[in-house]
Amino acid sequence: MSTDTNTTTMTGAFLPGDGTVDLRETSRPRAGHGQVVLRTRASGICGSDIHYIYNGHIGEGGARYDDVVAGHEPAGEVVEVGPGCKRLKPGDRVAVYHISGCGQCDECARGYFIGCTSESRAAYGWQRDGGHAPYLLAEENTCVPLPEPLTFVDGAFIACGIGTVYEALSRIALSGADRLLITGLGPVGAAAAMVARALGVRTVYGAEVVPERMEWARSLGLFDEVLDSSGEPLGRVLELTGGTGVEAAVDCSGHPAARSLALKALRVRGRLALVGEGGQMTLDVSDDVLHKQVVISGSWVTSVQGMTRLAELLARQELHPERLVSDRFPLTDAQYAYEAAAGRAAGKVCLVFEDTED
Repeated sequence: MSTDTNTTTMTGAFLPGDGTVDLRETSRPRAGHGQVVLRTRASGICGSDIHYIYNGHIGEGGARYDDVVAGHEPAGEVVEVGPGCKRLKPGDRVAVYHISGCGQCDECARGYFIGCTSESRAAYGWQRDGGHAPYLLAEENTCVPLPEPLTFVDGAFIACGIGTVYEALSRIALSGADRLLITGLGPVGAAAAMVARALGVRTVYGAEVVPERMEWARSLGLFDEVLDSSGEPLGRVLELTGGTGVEAAVDCSGHPAARSLALKALRVRGRLALVGEGGQMTLDVSDDVLHKQVVISGSWVTSVQGMTRLAELLARQELHPERLVSDRFPLTDAQYAYEAAAGRAAGKVCLVFEDTED
């Protein structure tokens, strides 16, 4: 079933791995069993794209890049539905969970396709074509309804960016009774502040070392105070909290110093969520963890169910992740988009497809 014309090719963005973007002609997808074709409306650029693919194909296994259309943060409109689909129809607005799993293992049964270890596991934009093209072939079970009034740009940010911190903050049971410190104020750190506010948190502090990102974070109105990590941020956190420290913290940077700050800023029985990829963490187990009785939780993305709940929460509270997007580009300027994401952009970078042609 289709509402589209019979075009057979389209332009997609590929990443050779040398800091460039290759726009090339590729086949326009058709829906198979259990699949839908989306008209892409927005497709985000993630820091993992820059680290693992754009600057060199350094990943292995689930992080390898198989020379497919890039982009694992898409949202769009269903234009074609394959046989066996039961939920979606042409015209439906959806965001896409960025991993397609085997559907049979324990992690897939829980909706955490990210944790699937089957050889059939494939990530959009990594091992199967992603969202940096006018059309995307998606498994129906990876598509999450995008409720009004959320925009397609909102939807492109839900799975990987907003969903990641939603899962992390849920795991440490963040609530309105907590004060939260966020270390690393890029798009994911700002998303953590937005989710925290949605969960009822009234006091949110942020810590960042890059001046441009500090200025951008302050402009969002999501933080009670943005601390300069190059100074004495721990002393300031203790001053702000009357010497007790915060009840909860989340590191979105992956930097050892930022992780240490987040841990040491906790009060007794505080909770820390680790989100930022890579790097190391040095701690004194007795003084930093045991004697303070803190909980440290690692969190890797979210589930399809978590993504669905998050979309409903954002829509209900009329919160728009789109406001965290600092730079937008059409597909034809994908090279500039990746340069911005790898360098000067303070916030999220997104490709938009407002005038997709058949």
